[in-house]
Amino acid sequence: MIFVFGSNELGRHGGGAAKAAMSHGARYGQGFGPQGDSFGIPTCAKPTNEPDSTISPDKLRYYIYTFILYAKMNPQETFQVTRIGCGLAGWADAVVAPLFAEAPANCLIDEAWKPFLPNHKTWGTYGAIVLVSTVPVDADVDSNKLLL
Repeated sequence: MIFVFGSNELGRHGGGAAKAAMSHGARYGQGFGPQGDSFGIPTCAKPTNEPDSTISPDKLRYYIYTFILYAKMNPQETFQVTRIGCGLAGWADAVVAPLFAEAPANCLIDEAWKPFLPNHKTWGTYGAIVLVSTVPVDADVDSNKLLL
């Protein structure tokens, strides 16, 4: 199973799924392509805590398109596609997920993308969304005024 993760073009795998990819053979300093049992897809130019870290939507589409070609050329591999770019890089699931519409059957998508790619097989999800409330459990709160 090849772990597909969102990276930055500089290959500084310091957070999120990119950091986890290091245990799958990701190479520090390589932003795009196969790396051990992982495959990096840049979703930003450099780490997101640095200025001017965004890339254009066209560049993101290019990287994803190139990955899809690689997956099609390697049908013997199974690719575990995470929600690339939808964490630290700040891309919306509704923007990124549809870019994987042409991904072959050997690409298993993150369960969170199932609404956008209903005909694709899923593998589960990377990480979890945890909501933390600062409101005490016994507080008298009008739930209609809570915003997430």
